[in-house]
Amino acid sequence: MLHKALENRWLRIVIGVFATFCYAVGVNFFIVPMNLYSSGLLGLCQVIRTVLVQNFGFSTTVDFSGILYLLINIPILLLAWRSMGKGFLIRTLICTVTSSLFLSLLHAPATPILEERLASCLVGGIICGFSLGLTLTCGCSSGGLDVIGLWMSKKGSRFTVGRFSMSFNVVLYGICAVLFDLPTVIYSVIYMVFVSLFIDRAHQQGISDQVLIFTKDGDPELPRNIMTRLGRGLTYWDGKGAYTGSDLRVLCVCVSKFEEAELKEVVRELDPHAFFIVQEGVRIDGNFIRKVS
Repeated sequence: MLHKALENRWLRIVIGVFATFCYAVGVNFFIVPMNLYSSGLLGLCQVIRTVLVQNFGFSTTVDFSGILYLLINIPILLLAWRSMGKGFLIRTLICTVTSSLFLSLLHAPATPILEERLASCLVGGIICGFSLGLTLTCGCSSGGLDVIGLWMSKKGSRFTVGRFSMSFNVVLYGICAVLFDLPTVIYSVIYMVFVSLFIDRAHQQGISDQVLIFTKDGDPELPRNIMTRLGRGLTYWDGKGAYTGSDLRVLCVCVSKFEEAELKEVVRELDPHAFFIVQEGVRIDGNFIRKVS
């Protein structure tokens, strides 16, 4: 259902903007009231904001960490333009601006919604991680480390978006350990782990699958349709069923998790009786195109 919805480019932008709103809700309603720090570039902006407010008396009527986040994203958006294309840049620019606005305009409640810090980390991490992953699945990004992680993934790096974010945050929270108390750092790290896990779970374009398709249809139209509609190469070989002794064809193709549903749809249109073996989360090196839709 999500895959069908994302075929419409305008609906993808709408879903991406909605995801940035959900992210701002997760941060401002569950993390900020607990005096914790978000991960990534936003967390860095929050640390800068705290230092400016506490040490220099700098304050405004809105949370200017969102505005600072937008300014820092300018060189990152240039990276998106040079390496990921105009379409991705436009969608990322829209989502970065809306994310910064939501973060600045949604005021954190004076009283925390959840009394327990651990519960806030869990709920906030799930909401934020899922929201960021959904934004990436829509072919958008809210900027920050997402763009850098996508760029590294597209260049063939072994870092996923979540793994790169976690590495950056080790350094960020090391700074927090020096500036603030240790419990704040510990609970912020717990929140960051949940965010990283749910980014990679929700970001289906970042998960690679190996799919074996077993079909009795020897017509070359089936592999041709797969290559045409998904833009993926494949390999096939002839085999025999051990039980029936009948001839069959085995097709092997590697796709992203996001493309898996479309692959099955293409196959079932021509052979409703085909069956699949899917190995999820395989590591692929070499000439494999990592798409940012």
